[in-house]
Amino acid sequence: MRALITGVTGFAGRHLAEWCAAHGAEVIGLGRRALDEDGALRDVATYLVADLLDRDAAGRAVAEAAPDHVFHLAAEASVARSWKDPTAAVLDNVSSTLNLLESLRQQAPDASVLIACSGEEYGVPERLPVDERHPLRPRSPYSAGKASADLTAGFYADTFGMRVIQARAFNHAGPGQGPQYVVASFARQIAIAEQGGASAGEVELVTGNLAVRRDFTDVRDVVQAYWLALERAEPGAYNVCSGRSVEIRDVLDGLADSTPLDLKARVDPALLRKHDVMEIVGSRDKLTAATGWEPKIPLERTLQDSLEWWRERSAAEVST
Repeated sequence: MRALITGVTGFAGRHLAEWCAAHGAEVIGLGRRALDEDGALRDVATYLVADLLDRDAAGRAVAEAAPDHVFHLAAEASVARSWKDPTAAVLDNVSSTLNLLESLRQQAPDASVLIACSGEEYGVPERLPVDERHPLRPRSPYSAGKASADLTAGFYADTFGMRVIQARAFNHAGPGQGPQYVVASFARQIAIAEQGGASAGEVELVTGNLAVRRDFTDVRDVVQAYWLALERAEPGAYNVCSGRSVEIRDVLDGLADSTPLDLKARVDPALLRKHDVMEIVGSRDKLTAATGWEPKIPLERTLQDSLEWWRERSAAEVST
């Protein structure tokens, strides 16, 4: 089985490539820039260079890959960054998805396709937990772009009979995540403080709103959900989530349990979002019924593994 992964160099993409390879797939990564000397990724995937915003380039890449499974993860992944260029956040996300789906329709119409969508598409919940019947009411350029890609995916499934899954993933975290996300941001700040010689005493961490509640799933559980969705689920939209919400303050407290430092939070007004949703929690019942998937990795392990990853990275940066 040949698995094509767009966005393979990203956070979830790397974990997904490892998962697919471990389960017998020939993994082909697709990105707009040449892959740097990344031994870990090269061990599990071959790599094609193509810009999905270029329709012809997307078509050539799909023809060369000849995939059986396609995981479309490439997108602007940051809510905060999407506000800096809303036009690109919306248009690039939907254009890349449209070009990929059209290329697959023409070159590989029997491929099973998963489009990585987002729980952010639901906006302010009318009810909790949020299920797939909830209206899409995006409240950021990021979520508007994701919702547009989501609807495009549904159109291709309904109109052309393609096997397309819309995976609406809620917050996910774990080792390898960039510092623009809350768990990784906290873990990185702790690791840097420890590497700088702090072994005890008070250390100030820069935070955003600690009162919001989010539904976190470990990235390693998320990529398993993606795989099982393509293997077992019928076309349609599926939430990928834990089904419980956690206050960000509790995330910080969980990391504090793994360090001797005395952590104090300093809220940075620049990290507060004007359109923030105070609580997000999803229902995974539809996905579990279709695939048997349920998250297995507890948040405590996610936090610990994230911190250990940042400790290793900080130590390596200091040594070089």
